[in-house]
Amino acid sequence: MNKFIKITEQNSKYNSIENKSIDLILKEINGEDQTVAVSINKELNSIKTVILEVIKCIKNNGRLFYIGSGTSGRMGILDASECPPTFGVDNNLVIGIIAGGDKAIRNSQEFAEDSTNQGWLDLKGKKINEKDFVIGIAASGTTPYVVNAIKECNKNNISTACITCNKNSPLANESKFPIEIIVGPEYITGSSRMKAGTAQKMVLNMLSTASMIRLGKVKGNKMVDMQLSNNKLIDRGQKIIAKELNIDLEEALILLNKFGSIRNAIKNHTI
Repeated sequence: MNKFIKITEQNSKYNSIENKSIDLILKEINGEDQTVAVSINKELNSIKTVILEVIKCIKNNGRLFYIGSGTSGRMGILDASECPPTFGVDNNLVIGIIAGGDKAIRNSQEFAEDSTNQGWLDLKGKKINEKDFVIGIAASGTTPYVVNAIKECNKNNISTACITCNKNSPLANESKFPIEIIVGPEYITGSSRMKAGTAQKMVLNMLSTASMIRLGKVKGNKMVDMQLSNNKLIDRGQKIIAKELNIDLEEALILLNKFGSIRNAIKNHTI
């Protein structure tokens, strides 16, 4: 096995950045950000493998869990929270868990990530079972809260994956289906909320979006199951129905109000 090197903690290749102009700082950060998509492209097969596992899990009445700490935990919670309004799925289908609990979403909870048993306890609190699928998210791949949660999942026959930004990390080695996005040192040394966080967000977008598409939650390229929770979304739904059925907006709104969802309005429309 290759020696584990924590690339996310290596020294930035940029020096004396406090003395640089804003224009140069922005140019350099943007240049680094452009490398993230290239790094993800190298892991598309690994990402596809995880997507297939997610689809299998959900079809078998299982749930998808994201678990992480700090930025990684917040990225998981963000993706999970967007699934119900975007795809119309149950709030408990995709679940994000963060070290330190919900209060850690806004404020850092000191040493929460260092617990070796709380991650598993948090999963058990959600009645985790063998039908579920757990994705550990940690840029470093060493976070005890996440690594040990994944380890316990394995012991309990719960399938696991991970998203990390270091090669051959403890988290990747514990996960059955690892995704390793090697984005290199951060612009500010060790600030993994930057490229690593961006990589995590992009991969999570892929995982949830591709899974939901294959699960039938998108028609054409439209969110036909989205929740109509505000005027903007009602207006969008109205336009989707009008275009799909080749009718005017007024009639589309009548159908939307009658059937309660875009999908049902399209399905039940009779000429």
